[in-house]
Amino acid sequence: VLCFLLGIILVPLRSIFMVLVLMVTWPVAALITFKRPLKRDVKPLTGWRRFMCRTVMGFLGRLYFFSMGFRVVVKGKQASSAEAPILAVAPHSSFFDAIVCIVAGLPSTVSRSETLATPIFGRFLRCLQPVLVSRKDPDSRKNTILEISNRAKSGGRWPQVLIFPEGTCTNRSCLITFKQGAFVPGVPVQPVLLRYPNKLVSGTCSLSLNFLPPHIPTEEEKQNPNKFAQSVRTVMAKSLCVPVTDHTFEDCRLMISAGELTLPMEAGLVEFTKISRKLDLKWDNVKKELENFATIACSCKGGRIRIEEFANFLKLPISPALQELFSLFDRDGDGTIDFREYVIGVTVLCRPANTEEVIQTAFKLFDIDEDNNITLEEFAGILRSAVGVCDLNVSKLFNEIDADGSGHITYDEFRSFALSHPEYAKLFTTYIELQRYQGLLGEGPDSDAISHCCNDSPSDHQEDSNSDKKDD
Repeated sequence: VLCFLLGIILVPLRSIFMVLVLMVTWPVAALITFKRPLKRDVKPLTGWRRFMCRTVMGFLGRLYFFSMGFRVVVKGKQASSAEAPILAVAPHSSFFDAIVCIVAGLPSTVSRSETLATPIFGRFLRCLQPVLVSRKDPDSRKNTILEISNRAKSGGRWPQVLIFPEGTCTNRSCLITFKQGAFVPGVPVQPVLLRYPNKLVSGTCSLSLNFLPPHIPTEEEKQNPNKFAQSVRTVMAKSLCVPVTDHTFEDCRLMISAGELTLPMEAGLVEFTKISRKLDLKWDNVKKELENFATIACSCKGGRIRIEEFANFLKLPISPALQELFSLFDRDGDGTIDFREYVIGVTVLCRPANTEEVIQTAFKLFDIDEDNNITLEEFAGILRSAVGVCDLNVSKLFNEIDADGSGHITYDEFRSFALSHPEYAKLFTTYIELQRYQGLLGEGPDSDAISHCCNDSPSDHQEDSNSDKKDD
C-alpha cells in the first residue's frame, strides 16, 4: 500500500524534477567540455572550467540524486589529492554507487571509452576526465595503469582518481579480489565504504559513505601491488564486518562458460586470479582448457572426470600406467578430477613435458625401422609396452593421429597431435625414462626389451618410482 501511494504521488513529481535538473546540467557540462580533447594530450581542468566542474556540477549532481529520493550520510574526512591521490570504493553493487563521485568532489574515474557515447550522461562523464579503457585496444590495460600512475603522481595537479577495485558489481555479502590498478602506483590510497541501510520501502533511500584514514603503503607493498591490495581489502572488510573471498569476475565468466558447455556451473569455479598468477595463465587459455575439460567430462553428469572418462578420452584401457597418470591429476585423491585439478595437471605436468625434444624422442621410439613413418604395428608395439597392456587395441587412436588417412603417421602429424593433446606427454616421458633406466641396466630399447616390458609390464620399476613421479 505504501509503495502504491508513494508511486502515485512521488514518482510523477520526482520525474519532472529530474528532467528539469538534467535540462540545466547538460548545457553546463557542454560548456565545461567545449573543445576539450578526449584522448591524447589531455590536461587537467584549470581556471573557470575546474571551478564550474567542482561547484556548479557538484551542486547539480547532488540535486539530481536528491530528486531521486537519496539521502546521503557522510562519515569520516576525505583526504586531499596530495594526501591520498586514489580513492578505493567498495563494495560496488549498484548504478547508484555513482553518488560517491558527487560527494567526493567529482574525482576522475576509470571508464570504458564506449560510455562517452551515451546520450546526455556521456557528456556528464566527460567533465570527470575519466581514464578510458578500450576493449579493442590490446595495450589498453597497460596504458590505463600508466595513466593512473601519472595522475596519482602529479603532485595534486590532477584531481583524485576514484576506482572500484572489485572491477564488477557484487551483492555486498563479501569483498572479492581487488584488481591491482589502484595499487600499482604505490601511493597512499583512501578506502571509502558504501552502505545502504534501508531494509524497507520508504519515501527516501539512505546511502552511507565512510571515508577511512588513508592507507600508506610500506616499502614491501610498494613493490608488491597484490599485497597492497590485500592489505586495503582486509581493512575495508573488517570495517564492513564482511568476509573476503579470492573469487573474481573472471570466475563468474568461467561459470557462465561452464553452463554453456552443459557442465555444472561450479565446474568453472577455480579462483581464476589466484591460480592464474601462480601458473601464468591468461583468460583465453583457461577458457580453452574448460572446453577441453568439457570434451572429456561430457558423459559425466557431476562435472568431474572419473578414470573411465579419462581412459575413454585417451582411447586407452585402464591400466597401472594410466592409473598412475590419473593419480597425478587427482590431487586430493577422491577418485575424480575437477576443472581446477585438470588445469593444474595439464599446465604443470603435461605442457612442460610436451617439449619439441620429447616429441622428437617419442617419434623416434615409435619409428623402429627409422623410415620417418610410424606404422600401426610400430605404434601398437610401443604403446602396448608403455601402457603395459599386451592386447591393447590402438587403431582408433592411430586413425585419429593419421590425419590424411595414409595408413602411416608422419612426424608433422605426430607433432600436431602431441601439441593439441598434451595429456599424452606424461605417458611418453614416463616410457622414455623407463627405457633410459633399462639402458643403464644394459637392456637397450630394442624389440626384445619391448617384448620383455610388455610381458612384465612397468610394475617391476613402478613401485620404486611412484613417489618420485608423484613429486614431479
